Amino acid sequence: MSYCTVSGEESTAKSVAQIFYRTYGNGPVKILLIIGLAGTHDSWGPQIRGLAGTEIPNDEKSVVDDASVGNGIVEVCAFDNRGVGRSYAPTKKSEYTTTIMAKDAIALMDHLDWKKAHVFGHSMGGMIACKLAALVPDRVLSLALLNVTGGGFQCLPKVWSMVTLAQQIVLLMLDGGVCVSEHRLRTKFWI
Repeated sequence: MSYCTVSGEESTAKSVAQIFYRTYGNGPVKILLIIGLAGTHDSWGPQIRGLAGTEIPNDEKSVVDDASVGNGIVEVCAFDNRGVGRSYAPTKKSEYTTTIMAKDAIALMDHLDWKKAHVFGHSMGGMIACKLAALVPDRVLSLALLNVTGGGFQCLPKVWSMVTLAQQIVLLMLDGGVCVSEHRLRTKFWI
């Protein structure tokens, strides 16, 4: 069984946690799966099978030739978030923020020596994945968000800003048919 040591918000020995993870398949394409509230790494079973071509974790392959397991293209990592499954459960509520959990995922990528990965997040895992992408955007090849929320009441001002942005884009397009590149649009109007 595999564990990754991560730190909490405070840099003390008490805030060190163990995150349980498993990898499946082998190959140059790396995919990190982040599950939602109360789910474990096992919840990703069908996706792991479909992506990696195997259900056998890499740490249980000793009786099988490693090269013959999986599709040879994709390596998938699924893990238990802190407080769930086989991962450490901190006692302080302050150790359960999406930012801290995103840092756990980054520490896991470092532990696996993954420079970049495609990141899938389900439900709360999607919120964690968004934080991960915001913290280290250069390490996220793509972001797949499944059954997520934008953050409850906190997202309302952002949604309104996006509506305003969409209105500005439509007005630009209607006003003389001006074609504005994505880069120029973002630098001028992006919020």
